[in-house]
Amino acid sequence: MYIPLFAASLAAQDPDALYADRANLTGAKQAAEIWSTRVAGGGNTLFESAWKLARICYWLGSNGPEAERRTWLERGMEAARQAGAAKPERPEGHFWLAANMGTLAESFGLRAGLKYRKPIKEELETVLRFDPGFMQGSADRALGRWYDKVPRLFGGSAAKAEEHLRASLKYDDQSTITHYFLAELYLDEGRKNDARTELQHVLDAPISADYAPEDRNYKTKARQLLDKL
Repeated sequence: MYIPLFAASLAAQDPDALYADRANLTGAKQAAEIWSTRVAGGGNTLFESAWKLARICYWLGSNGPEAERRTWLERGMEAARQAGAAKPERPEGHFWLAANMGTLAESFGLRAGLKYRKPIKEELETVLRFDPGFMQGSADRALGRWYDKVPRLFGGSAAKAEEHLRASLKYDDQSTITHYFLAELYLDEGRKNDARTELQHVLDAPISADYAPEDRNYKTKARQLLDKL
């Protein structure tokens, strides 16, 4: 069977290595195409390929060119649903579905926010039931963000936001993302001194081997926000 040279070259690459270097968006897109091909092929690797596709789509939907972000997030949602259908008892599909929906809801206006508000919360609560420590408490962190950003009329709560964010820190007390989310919550509540403390935590935290691109992003955002206070 003839395989085009480009396709053969791409298939030979390691998508996990490309993901590890995801700050390189070209490589991140290549990883997405490899996992997409594997999902289409089905078989025993479908679940792993589907949730990893959803994960890289989330990254590209959050960090790629703005004109492409919605497409990546919607593609990530579909991949996460496939992972969830393949192994509904595992947290990966549920979490990455919530993550992609959450970024879409936060980035694309009130209508998107209202549309995905309830399913985001349901998927994250499912993750908490299965494995509250999944990805260092990421479900609690995301629920904290949910309670902070959702209007109070629709279930938002500053107290619950702080409760979930603090719960997430039990699994990783140096999480740059969680401390940054706490800082934003405290600013919303007019607690500037507490916000400064959280932003300093972000700047002081070591860069994680697994989450280096995210850590660098949040350190940059923390410095910019701290300079404004």
